[in-house]
Amino acid sequence: MTTTTWIIEWMNASTTEINGFTEVVLTAGWRCNGTDGTYNATVYGSVGFPQPEAGGAFTPYAQLTQDQVLGWCWNNGVDKTATEANVDGQIQNQVDPPVIQPPLPWVAA
Repeated sequence: MTTTTWIIEWMNASTTEINGFTEVVLTAGWRCNGTDGTYNATVYGSVGFPQPEAGGAFTPYAQLTQDQVLGWCWNNGVDKTATEANVDGQIQNQVDPPVIQPPLPWVAA
């Protein structure tokens, strides 16, 4: 059984005001790590976010949580289920490799 852990590794934020808000997160780098206790795998990427609407809901940069930003990732194109399946598949390929390199049959062991 694969256990996955999602993390936000970095965020880019604006240095200028956008629709009345400062330090608006523009993009974030995410990583999904997985392990079965013996084997490990990872998938990573980045995703951009839409600009906040003037007068709309906004969380100041210093008050953001990792869970909140991960939610933005999943709501803006990062397929959580497919990513976790990819990580699990990588681990399964380590457990039971689909391709191996056996010794050459004409070379004595």
